[in-house]
Amino acid sequence: MTEETARDDAGQDQAVNLDIHVPHSARMYDYYLGGTTNFPADREAAGRAMAVFPYARTAARANRGFMRRSVRYLAESGIRQFLDIGTGIPTSPNLHEIAQRVTPQARVVYADNDPIVLIHAEALLRGSPGGVTAYVQADVNQPETIIEAASRTLDFSAPIALSLNAVLHFVPEGAHKITGVLKAALPSGSALAVSHLTPEFAPDETSRLAQVYTAAGTPTRARDRDEFARFFDGWNLVDPGIVSTPRWRPEYDSSADEPLTDPEASCYGAVAVCP
Repeated sequence: MTEETARDDAGQDQAVNLDIHVPHSARMYDYYLGGTTNFPADREAAGRAMAVFPYARTAARANRGFMRRSVRYLAESGIRQFLDIGTGIPTSPNLHEIAQRVTPQARVVYADNDPIVLIHAEALLRGSPGGVTAYVQADVNQPETIIEAASRTLDFSAPIALSLNAVLHFVPEGAHKITGVLKAALPSGSALAVSHLTPEFAPDETSRLAQVYTAAGTPTRARDRDEFARFFDGWNLVDPGIVSTPRWRPEYDSSADEPLTDPEASCYGAVAVCP
């Protein structure tokens, strides 16, 4: 079988309006990871962020590590469908590469609101033979739109792994409601993987980081353990529960350059399963 690819209607070939003079969190994240898909405004904002939050690069690497491990775990647990919201600039290995290494037939839908991700969507749509990858141009604040578009590729009567990595801290209000809408659309056996900025490991630095992002046009809210735990209400947390991102099952894929301390990560990570 040949590889299948898909793109949502919003992602058909069209002129893409990139305001490169305004920093974007996805491009700043790309810069932290050493990528090249960023512009002077992104690098300047990232520089201000690193000046007040020296863990920006390590926290970004820790988030990538959590993504790799959680996806591998869920794929090996038998989940064959993945919905990744807040995809960001493609950085190999991408989620579909990890899932399809375990299950070549895995179906993956990516969603993001940065128009430059649309330009790079073709890279995201290169999956394994027999697998399906799709891209939706949509914002996390539009959960119903994402669900509708994803349902063209994913079977919502079968388990789906929902990934919300390093995105909900950019939703200062209504994040739990949005997550609730997404969870309600998923059947029993589905999973939720979330990583999220927290003030509990480096409170002063994290507070200043949120101020820099907010001043740059991306309102940001770090959440404590109790607020983070609410994202998983009604679902069963997978061991080891809620921990800093590098401490979530490091045996699954521990990169040599990942941070070793909680302040260097400054994010919680957890995975839960729908009963």
